[in-house]
Amino acid sequence: MSGQTEPNLPRVASSEIVRDINRRAVLNLIRTRQPISRADLARASGLQRSTISVIVEQLIGESWVLEGPTERLPRGRHPTHLRLNHERGIIGVDIRPAETTVALADINGKFSEREVLATSPDPKAAIGELREAIGRMVHGSTGKKIEGVGISLPGRFDEGSGRLVFAPNLRWGGVDIRNPLAAATGLEVEIENAANACVLAAVWFDRAPESNLVALTISEGIGTGILANGRLVRGLGGMAGEFGHVPVDPEGPLCGCGKRGCWEVFASNRAALRYYLESGGDAGVVRFGELLDRADGGDGRAAGALEAMAHRLGRGMGMVVAGLAPERIVVVGDLTRAWGRFGPIVEAELGAQTLAGGRAPRVTPAGEDGMARLRGAVALVLRKRFSDV
Repeated sequence: MSGQTEPNLPRVASSEIVRDINRRAVLNLIRTRQPISRADLARASGLQRSTISVIVEQLIGESWVLEGPTERLPRGRHPTHLRLNHERGIIGVDIRPAETTVALADINGKFSEREVLATSPDPKAAIGELREAIGRMVHGSTGKKIEGVGISLPGRFDEGSGRLVFAPNLRWGGVDIRNPLAAATGLEVEIENAANACVLAAVWFDRAPESNLVALTISEGIGTGILANGRLVRGLGGMAGEFGHVPVDPEGPLCGCGKRGCWEVFASNRAALRYYLESGGDAGVVRFGELLDRADGGDGRAAGALEAMAHRLGRGMGMVVAGLAPERIVVVGDLTRAWGRFGPIVEAELGAQTLAGGRAPRVTPAGEDGMARLRGAVALVLRKRFSDV
């Protein structure tokens, strides 16, 4: 009838959208189950074999997928196995206040090259040095097609502009990181908060089965990445998960964010170093790794500082659990080297904080290779092609 508006009816997905969804599903199945035959792909995906055949031929033609050796069966046809093409590369970048790491990985997340730079306090200089390092990495990757650059940041950024909006430990201000690097390298550049990147690393490369998971990064500060119902949570302005800047003592030490008594001033690496100095420890110990070595060597003050950090870390996790109820918390950082020292204290504190009727989540350390942030940076590029976590 004239004068009446159409009701809000659900939109029907176009054939292009369906093809894209099917393509991503097939590519992701190859990634997670490689080597895999076409027949097994059809069974796992529920798609018709003719559809699988068309998609696989496209992926082979685009050099995303390679055909591997055939499976030897007693009789009948010998199926050809499919796997990802490891000659497609991704550059991962992990920016931290003290140092920046640039590394080359294949699309299976295996690293072959790595370069470490001092992080300049001048953002323009730092971006210039990073641009040159990426150029060297691309130039040295003979035979590989570089798919893009993923960057893990110790802070939050505006998704639209690519500018930093909150990085108190980096102190670069609202600099644009993504666009200058994309323009200079000619590559797609994806950026993400470090804790969010670690969530992606757990999902993509560690095959985390949980739909509700928290990645807790402990370094100069504390970052929290959230996977809720199988989706990465970014929140308004990309600011979800800043538990490290929740004040737990308004009379506490000044935090880099400008407030006092934030969780990270009591439970970060810097906090442990402060506890050590306040107890009369050696003023020459300025790195967290040195503190761990001192504690392992029998330094009681170092061990006490780490114990104080662990207690406060576990207590602060209580608010994360009360607010999000994750199935698991993955802890990322240098402290995982000494998880035998930290783990029991953290778990005891967290158990004491758990609400009546609730269950404490499992708390597990990330791998001790220190590559979780870099693997997450690689996953930033991969998820654009494979799926959208």
